[in-house]
Amino acid sequence: QVQLVESGGGLVQPGGSLRLSCTASGSISRIYAMGWFRQAPGKQRELVAYITNNGRTDYTESVKGRFTISRDNAKNTVSLQMSSLNLEDTAVYSCAAQLVYGTEYSGWGQGTQVTVSS
Repeated sequence: QVQLVESGGGLVQPGGSLRLSCTASGSISRIYAMGWFRQAPGKQRELVAYITNNGRTDYTESVKGRFTISRDNAKNTVSLQMSSLNLEDTAVYSCAAQLVYGTEYSGWGQGTQVTVSS
C-alpha cells in the first residue's frame, strides 16, 4: 500500500499563495486518482481536488479558479497550487490515493497545516 507524505503548508496572508506537495513511497502511475482533502476545526473532511491517471481533474466549488492540482507520475508526486487564499481555506490538508475507481481513498499521511491569517 502506498504511503503518502505531505509538505508545503504554512502561514500566509489573505490573497497569498502556497504550493503543497504530496510524495508517495512508490509508483503512483497505476493509481486511478490522487486527491487532496482538507479538514478545518469542527468541520468534516472534504475533498478539495482530485486528478485521475489520465489527467482529468475536478475541484470543490469553493476553490475552482484558485487551486490547481497536478500530478507527476515520474516523480511520484501530486501538487496543489493554491492562490487567492482566504480565511476559509485554513485547514489541515492531506492527500490520499484512490487505487481503483469507486474504492475508498487510502494511504493517508499526517497532513500539512495551512493557516490563512492577517
